[in-house]
Amino acid sequence: MNYWLVKSEPAAFAWPQLLKDGRTAWTGVRNFQARNNLRAMKKGDAVLFYHSVTGKEVVGLARVAREFYPDPTATEGDWSCVDLVPEKTFAKPVPLEIIKTDRRLKDMALVKQSRLSVTPMTPAQFDRLRQLATD
Repeated sequence: MNYWLVKSEPAAFAWPQLLKDGRTAWTGVRNFQARNNLRAMKKGDAVLFYHSVTGKEVVGLARVAREFYPDPTATEGDWSCVDLVPEKTFAKPVPLEIIKTDRRLKDMALVKQSRLSVTPMTPAQFDRLRQLATD
């Protein structure tokens, strides 16, 4: 299994919307590195959902329900999307300030490449974030 983090501005698509919908196509990614990360996702992979801009916190856990396919919102270019399903809302969202100051998370792509919307995580980083969400 692989571990990922996806970012979304709550005003555009928030965690409660994913819960309500029960499934979504993760569309609109227009960065080559993020697109390649989408293409590396496998069905069943764990995905942490991060609210960017407003909130700036990890709020829930989702799973990849469908591996990459052409992004139907792309009018040109070779863009991809995956389908995500919600799995768990975190009782205690993990704010970016905590992530940045936790020595076990200092090398996360969220910290090092803050503008990238789809990033891989190590199993240790994933486990640490889950731990922080339940402490």
